[in-house]
Amino acid sequence: MKKDKQVFGTTEWATKNANCISGCIHNCKYCYSKEMAIRFKRKTSENWAVEEVNHNNIKKNHKKIDGYIMFPSSHDVSPENLEDTLLFLGNLLKAYNDILIVSKPHLSVIKKICETFADKKDNILFRFTIGSNNTEVLKFWEPGAPSFEERLESLRYAYESGFKTSISCEPVLDPNVHELLGLLLPYVTDSIWIGKPNFLLKRLRTNGVHDEESSNKAKELDASLTDFWVNNLYDLYKDNPKIKWKESIKKVLNIKVQTKKGLDI
Repeated sequence: MKKDKQVFGTTEWATKNANCISGCIHNCKYCYSKEMAIRFKRKTSENWAVEEVNHNNIKKNHKKIDGYIMFPSSHDVSPENLEDTLLFLGNLLKAYNDILIVSKPHLSVIKKICETFADKKDNILFRFTIGSNNTEVLKFWEPGAPSFEERLESLRYAYESGFKTSISCEPVLDPNVHELLGLLLPYVTDSIWIGKPNFLLKRLRTNGVHDEESSNKAKELDASLTDFWVNNLYDLYKDNPKIKWKESIKKVLNIKVQTKKGLDI
């Protein structure tokens, strides 16, 4: 009998992905989407940070689907592409779709989305990517993305505006997760997902990151996220219903990895 394929990456969260831009100004060193774009010759490491809007996708009408649509999955939302993003989101929401908005958030962007779609709170779940509470660490790995302080303020704003909120702590960018969770949990209504970096050194190489400092930091980060670290973290949060574990953590803990897309559990 054929074994069901385990879900991985975004399929743990959503049944479908939606995007309207090629490239991303955040230019994260470890980016999976950048790696794929380079591998399939859609972009290069040099022009990945130059965003190209797919205007046909912006205008496209959408049908209602079951489960969450993750937007975006291969770029991010920034002040520069906000106008196009609002049009695209509006078309998705016209069909009463449930949208998982995943972003390294800019505060001005989150304010505008909350204002524009204030009547769609039931259909939107924010999931902000925050892998460290140290801005220097974030700026090293995610050079074009907002600081920790701006991301925390964006989370707080969405929460206080009555939207559903959650966090992706994947990839974990330093092992001091306990302190990070303490800062985030008061403003999370849904969940915090924790996951280790996947194929970190390989992705750095493909993405054109060849400097010795990045390679050394990648090795140090991988070495710090040991099975002992995973088990310690699990012991601390196993009874907290808001803490969820990505596939990379589940495998260490021998927790069943789902085979159905979008279960978000």
